[in-house]
Amino acid sequence: MIQIDDKLISEDIFSEEFVCNLTKCKGACCVEGDVGAPLDKDELEILDSILDKIKPYLTQEGIKALEEQGTWTTDPEDGMYVTPMVEDRECAYVTFDEKGITKCGIEKAYEDGAVDWQKPISCHLYPIRVTEYSTFTALNYHEWSVCSDACALGKELQVPIYKFLKTPLTRKYGEAFYGVLSEAADEWKKAYGS
Repeated sequence: MIQIDDKLISEDIFSEEFVCNLTKCKGACCVEGDVGAPLDKDELEILDSILDKIKPYLTQEGIKALEEQGTWTTDPEDGMYVTPMVEDRECAYVTFDEKGITKCGIEKAYEDGAVDWQKPISCHLYPIRVTEYSTFTALNYHEWSVCSDACALGKELQVPIYKFLKTPLTRKYGEAFYGVLSEAADEWKKAYGS
């Protein structure tokens, strides 16, 4: 683990390579799993406030799930805030393009300028999962079989996770943090990389 301020970062974020490959996986991470995407507490109010603006970007099934469950719900296992799901399948905020690839309805609304919030940070940071503890924050690589094509493409293009996730890491923690993270990655590579 590497420590930067109050954050402990798994070295996998430097050593593993990853680039989303939607043409292969079709966005399976938005469909697979037994609960929706994790949400930060401050995102709950945002979801409530943007619902009417993002509805035109969502499926009828997604809208129905949101009307029945609310804009967020909790994981019955651990009580974490998560996005609602459509009949225990895809995230309620998911849409599908003509090729069957999932897209985030919130992100589509953001790209069109309908809202000024891109999407939940846990989605943007994936495959990094953030866990908050009382005295520190842990950033870990979440390895999931549905992302095997992303790992293969990352390896082919030689893109470490921290570089693939520069934008969301900067969004969450700021440019100064990302600069220190990049320096730590360079030092780590000199010491341990191939």
